[in-house]
Amino acid sequence: MTLPTVPDDFMFGTATASYQIEGAADEDGRCLSIWDTFSHAGHTVNGDTGDVATDSYHRYKEDIALLKDLGVDSYRFSVAMPRIVPTEGGPTNEKGLDFYERVVDELLANGIKPCATLYHWDLPQYLGDQGGWLNRDTAYRVADYSRRVAERLGDRVDTWITLNEPWCSSYLSYGGTEHAPGLGGGPAAFEAVHHLNLAHGLMVQTLRDTVTNAAAKVAVTLNLQVNRGDADAVHRTDLIGNRVFLDPMLRGYYPAELFAVTRGICDWSFVKDGDLELIHQPIDLLGLNYYSTGRVAMSGRPQFPQSTAASTFPGCSDIDWLPTDGPHTEMGWNIDPDGLYDMLVRVHNDYPEYPLFITENGMACPDVLVEETVPTAGEAVKAVHDHDRIDYLTKHFDAARRAMEAGVPLAGYFVWSLLDNFEWAFGYTKRFGITYVDYETQERTPKDSFKWYRRLIASRELPVL
Repeated sequence: MTLPTVPDDFMFGTATASYQIEGAADEDGRCLSIWDTFSHAGHTVNGDTGDVATDSYHRYKEDIALLKDLGVDSYRFSVAMPRIVPTEGGPTNEKGLDFYERVVDELLANGIKPCATLYHWDLPQYLGDQGGWLNRDTAYRVADYSRRVAERLGDRVDTWITLNEPWCSSYLSYGGTEHAPGLGGGPAAFEAVHHLNLAHGLMVQTLRDTVTNAAAKVAVTLNLQVNRGDADAVHRTDLIGNRVFLDPMLRGYYPAELFAVTRGICDWSFVKDGDLELIHQPIDLLGLNYYSTGRVAMSGRPQFPQSTAASTFPGCSDIDWLPTDGPHTEMGWNIDPDGLYDMLVRVHNDYPEYPLFITENGMACPDVLVEETVPTAGEAVKAVHDHDRIDYLTKHFDAARRAMEAGVPLAGYFVWSLLDNFEWAFGYTKRFGITYVDYETQERTPKDSFKWYRRLIASRELPVL
């Protein structure tokens, strides 16, 4: 069975990020990012870095040819600020913009709409040296960089995304130690949260003032926490993990309850007069990334045992994260398609005026490249039989279909990822791609999931289970 009512303008797509695929770390004027510093300091599995990644800086035409073969409507990529503004307060690096202009023009030549994410975590190190997202000025510097990109590409990009997953670039990066810069400052993450929110608002204003494509859309991408379990624990983690972004961006306020439950570790004095008006800017789409759910329960511990201890959920020291029911992916994340349905329906119910699109969804698998002989041709071919990934995607596309039937205005679905790539702190040990990459040779081999997705896109229908 299939659902034949997918809108004509529904975007089937796939996604990547600059530091994960580009490589060319010291070419054409690019400066160091905080992820260069973090990875070279040994904070990743095997000491892996993005120096080469999938070499997409040089192989972008090959990658776009894959996209053409796949048949996607849109491709979500990110722009690297270290390529555009490599010196503090310095001039625009035209070679950096030239690269992204070539990418955009190649996409358009192949009938693919460019969807550009402006910030996907690779902050220039010179801003990191000044406190990164703990420094209010970073929001203004990132907005200025956005203007430089929009001045060059604002006549051709179809969709602009301001930030990718600010939960990660605040809580994992400044509250915990998992992501660059790995500060481990616990409640310091709240300041990073606010400055990322501020950057989003300033970036939206900048794009509105600069983009000349009248049909272009402006969005932001959030990775909302979908937790199950004790009601009190679910409510607290929703405040700190989700509404801290949703409410200021979409409603123009921080929930008063958020201030109340974090009073013991944060006074929120970094929120200045006028900030919430700047943050609350009109957007055309809300992007949501989804992979798995969590399970939480209240414990008997105090809420603030060590107010400055490293934490990816500051203010939740009295909450336990419990094991989730399987099956699980290679990342250890549970597979729960109903979580995608629940998230889409909840966001639509709470913020009904915003069309939604899934900007990332996918699965890390233990993919194995094999050589097989094709009986009809008698020649050896390479293949990856990732049936678990096909099953995962089928069930999640079905969850999206069910959400649409429930009234969710879903505008698109972007599979993560086009390519196996540098998976942040996990280095090259986790493969999310629908295309297998041999990191020694950079050879690309479409997996069975690639072929499955190509058939789904061609049908313009979503699966029904």
